[in-house]
Amino acid sequence: MIPISDNVRCWNKPIINYWLIGINIAVFLWEIKLEFNDELGYFVNSWGVIPAQITNAITNTIFLNYAAWIVVVWRLFSLIFGIFLHGSFSQILGNMLFLWVFGKTVENILGHRRYLEFYLAAGVITGVAQIIAEPSLTVPLIGANGAIAAILGAYISKFPQAKIDSVLPLIIVYIPIELPAFFYVFWWFVQQIFYGIGSLNIPPGGVNQSSAVYWGQIVGLVIGAAFMRFRMFAR
Repeated sequence: MIPISDNVRCWNKPIINYWLIGINIAVFLWEIKLEFNDELGYFVNSWGVIPAQITNAITNTIFLNYAAWIVVVWRLFSLIFGIFLHGSFSQILGNMLFLWVFGKTVENILGHRRYLEFYLAAGVITGVAQIIAEPSLTVPLIGANGAIAAILGAYISKFPQAKIDSVLPLIIVYIPIELPAFFYVFWWFVQQIFYGIGSLNIPPGGVNQSSAVYWGQIVGLVIGAAFMRFRMFAR
C-alpha cells in the first residue's frame, strides 16, 4: 500500500518538510557513495546510535571518569545525527513517503519552527526509548522511523476521520483507492518487515531491526498523539 496524499487542505507551503526530505535523501546518497568506497561502516558506526556505547559511557561517568563525559556528549549528539541515516532503499523510501503525506499537514498546524522542534525532539526521545529497551545493543540504531511515527500519531490525533489517497500495487497494475488515516497506523508497522530490502552493506554487524526499534516507534506514536491532544486542550 502506497500513500500519495490526504484530503486535508494546507494553506502554507511545508518548507521544513521539503528540507527534511531533501536532507534525508542527500545523506542517503552520501551513504551510497561511502559504500562504494568501503567507508560506510565507519561512518554509520560513528554517527549512529549505539546503545551499549552510551550506557557504558554513562556508567563510567558515575564512577567519576570525567573523560567519559566527552563520549557521553558525543553519543548523545548521535541521537540527532542518527535520525538522518538510513540502512536500506526500502527504509528511506517508506519513511519519506510517510513524511511527505503526513508531515506537510502537521507542519501546517504547528508552524515551521515548532514542526522542526517537534520532529527532532520526537527522534531524540524515541532514540532514548530504544536505548532503554536494549541498553547492551552493539549495532547502530538509525533512521527517521521514530520521528515519523510521532508525526503519524499527531496526524491521527488531529484528523482521525481523514482519508488518504493511496495506490494498491498489483505487480504491474496500480489501483487507486482511498483509505482511512487510521489504516496507516497498522500499515506503518507492517511495511517495516520489508525494510531489509535493498540494504546497504554496513559492517561489522549491519543495522538493528530488533524489538527496540518497534518499542521506540510505539513511543513515537504515543508522543505525537499526546502532544497534539495537549495542544488542542491548551487552547
